[in-house]
Amino acid sequence: MVERQGERTRRRLSTGERREELLAVGARLFASSPHEDVSIEQVAEIAGVSRGLLYHYFPTKNDFFAAVVERESGRMLRLTAAVPGVPVREQLASGLDCFLEYVEEHAQGFRAFHRAEAAGDPAVRRVYRQGLEAQERQILDALAADPEAAGAAGDLPMLRLAVRAWLSFMVTVCLEWLAEEPPRTPREDVRDLCARALLGAINPG
Repeated sequence: MVERQGERTRRRLSTGERREELLAVGARLFASSPHEDVSIEQVAEIAGVSRGLLYHYFPTKNDFFAAVVERESGRMLRLTAAVPGVPVREQLASGLDCFLEYVEEHAQGFRAFHRAEAAGDPAVRRVYRQGLEAQERQILDALAADPEAAGAAGDLPMLRLAVRAWLSFMVTVCLEWLAEEPPRTPREDVRDLCARALLGAINPG
């Protein structure tokens, strides 16, 4: 359906489409500004909706920020999901390629996700930490399903520590990479750096 507004026309969005549009605007704003500097009024104005409509979808600004963080977390998990039965070493490069493509194409969402740790609201930080824990579990499950990788990794507590440290390393690398003035370091070089770091962490010998 199309609704008319003066001389302009625009398509009426479904509930899901409108929600996605609002989250995309939020990702852009939260990526460039601290949580406390972003207002609901800004989001509503950029999205071309009333403040009341935005509150209809998200009761508070913290609820809105948490939804932005959860959206980006889900995207990253889907992109980095392991292929069952394929050795980790064989799918590491392709998985990192997909992830780095996401980082480049959705830089605002990636930055917004990692700004959540600095948010003052405990619920927002909880959503962020749950996202990191889900990434950690996904990697650990992939390693556990690969006999060669699991054998090289050793005991689970040390493996969990290594994966957690690697995730922090990769986030730092990606944020620094995004901050580079064009031309950036080639994606293949960043991929190889992250791959070597993970393989070295789980198999230091």
